[in-house]
Amino acid sequence: MKLPLFLCALTLAATPIAGPAFAQAPVAVNATLEGYAYPYPVSVLPVVVEAKGKRVQTRLAYMDVAPTSLANGRTVLLLHGRNFPAGYWGGTIKALTAAGYRVVAPDQINFGKSGRVDGMAVSFEVMAEHTWALLDHLKIDKADVLAHSMGNMAATRLVLAHPERVGRLAMYAPIGLQDYRPLTPPIDPEALARAESAKGAAAYRKELTASYGLASSEVIEPFVTLREQIKASQDWPFFVRTFNASAVAIRDLPVAQDIPRIPVKTLFLVGSTDRAAPGKAQATEADKAKFRTVAELAQALAPTLPDAKVQVFDGRGHLIHLEDPQAFHKAVLDFLAQ
Repeated sequence: MKLPLFLCALTLAATPIAGPAFAQAPVAVNATLEGYAYPYPVSVLPVVVEAKGKRVQTRLAYMDVAPTSLANGRTVLLLHGRNFPAGYWGGTIKALTAAGYRVVAPDQINFGKSGRVDGMAVSFEVMAEHTWALLDHLKIDKADVLAHSMGNMAATRLVLAHPERVGRLAMYAPIGLQDYRPLTPPIDPEALARAESAKGAAAYRKELTASYGLASSEVIEPFVTLREQIKASQDWPFFVRTFNASAVAIRDLPVAQDIPRIPVKTLFLVGSTDRAAPGKAQATEADKAKFRTVAELAQALAPTLPDAKVQVFDGRGHLIHLEDPQAFHKAVLDFLAQ
């Protein structure tokens, strides 16, 4: 059921920064990252969601950045991953706007600077609805899409809902290329919350470095730091509850079976060492062997789409736009220009 949306934009108090995508933040950061600087100004779109049988008004935060060179009339929509706020797109936004593209980068509800709603079940269809509502509000009829990690599950629903409004789709380090339900046990939110709270910075750093196939932990330090800053706030229990709702969605709402129906020109951008596999740690030893690398899954799936190719970045992992930004941005710009 489509939810009513209050289509008015507000300016969110956030100071843009001219340097790196992540600046020094306060010791404690609340659940909606107030005071945590993004690389470009942030606005919000009020939306209404359903939670615990009630309708709740909240906000969708986003960056809308104009071209910094001669405008080419095209817009690129950036969809973030699960462990990351939209602010991590700073370098990518700079590269795209320098090439003449307008860029829109939202934080989905329960992520980044967007509102968080306790008891709201995460749905990729609803993420797609909110994103289309944002583009409608911004009077953007058509966009190219660059999605990262979990963002590709939302992108799949987004494209299939309105394929005529999507030019090209870049599926970057996608999760959701296989159905995790047969391989992993159902998620116990309370147990997951306890595990998240018990996990310190060192364990989190080690987990991401290994599962993301990173050569070093350097590129994830901003995310490790941010997580510790949120843990230092009184919002941490609330943050964990709303964050973990997306883990349930990733397992229980697969998109792999629908990806072959994507009709638009598609490019998979994957790192050769990326081993991101949601739920693998909880799988049996026999089922762990059935998980495949992201590159293997993309190469197997691409031929089933009407028009898809795979570009593998040798020696790179789950965060190519931070590990090797020059090569990544060249690949994206070349794809968009074809």
